[in-house]
Amino acid sequence: MHKIAFILLSAGDSSRFQTKKIPKKQWLRIGELPLWLKVAQEINSYYLFSKVIISAKEDEKKYMQKYLDSFGLDFLLTTGGETRQESLNNAISQVDEELVLVSDVARCSIPRDVFNAIILEANNYDCIVPYIPINDTIAYDNKNLEYLQREQIKIIQTPQLSKTKILKNALQNLSYTDESSAIYANGGKIGFVLGSPQSKKLTSPEDLSSFSLPPPSPKTIIGCGSDIHILDKGEGILLGGIPIPCEFKLIAHSDGDVCLHALSDAILGGIGAGDIGEWFPDNDETYKNADSAKLLQQITNFALNVGYTIEQVDITIFAQKPKISPYKQAIEKNIAQLLDIPLFCVNVKATTTEKLGFIGREEGILVHSNVVLAYFQWHNN
Repeated sequence: MHKIAFILLSAGDSSRFQTKKIPKKQWLRIGELPLWLKVAQEINSYYLFSKVIISAKEDEKKYMQKYLDSFGLDFLLTTGGETRQESLNNAISQVDEELVLVSDVARCSIPRDVFNAIILEANNYDCIVPYIPINDTIAYDNKNLEYLQREQIKIIQTPQLSKTKILKNALQNLSYTDESSAIYANGGKIGFVLGSPQSKKLTSPEDLSSFSLPPPSPKTIIGCGSDIHILDKGEGILLGGIPIPCEFKLIAHSDGDVCLHALSDAILGGIGAGDIGEWFPDNDETYKNADSAKLLQQITNFALNVGYTIEQVDITIFAQKPKISPYKQAIEKNIAQLLDIPLFCVNVKATTTEKLGFIGREEGILVHSNVVLAYFQWHNN
């Protein structure tokens, strides 16, 4: 058995895929699993790899690690780059095995027999490549029309198995779209095995209907968040992004919007991504007087990117003063706009504590937030 490292490239921005309000392709849910984990586990089940490396966006690595830990997987996460080749270079720097198998998360349904055919050729070439033939007539129009010999044309797929040292050397030169073209350009020997239409790339949302992937779990996910800020003498406060004129101000590192902070924590709680203090530490001057609406936007964008939709929001504001009721509708409308959900999916309540406790003594404001989320149901879109 060969000692092989497996690299799964999963750090892309899905710019061609995210043509509307949908998650990154690598975070589409297959049941409850994100697509990247489904692909990694599937290929890992084909062979006893000595190392599995997954290339990831820097701001998603911690979240991805939580999934790996949940299943007791010792896969290594490396930071992706701006391009596929940068991501590959970062990942392959962790490889000291003689052979390395590289695949893309967009190839999300690779048959075992294609993988086995690649492995059988491991000793014979510098890079082994799966391909599918062209069945249609191909014309190349570049000033002069030329009809190409379709028998000589190959559609290249992944995974590709390469000799690690040769691939590392090849990647030091120009930029390439795959391993085989880099190795061939540097004098390497390329071997081909028949691929599969099943291994096609997931490029656009329309492609999803042609894959036999199980749909996302329909489960309902609940997130809860709370926040407290101290009241002091001032000239007004901000709640839910709405200015409320009064004789108070809220003491905080950011703009003090306790309502949006609680909402942010509820979303983070629902998706299992920590809390607002981890994301925006109060000892970081970057977030001094920060706009809480912009911080919330970062969190909601992250939640969408990793596969969630926000279905319902329910917020309770506990304040003896100032009086919140006149501003509830404005707060609801603003939150609906910030989250890009219908107004009827947002509810804001306000109550006093009948002059009991620190709230009753007008020393602070407490906000509780509950959020209902779901996995993005890509099969219905």
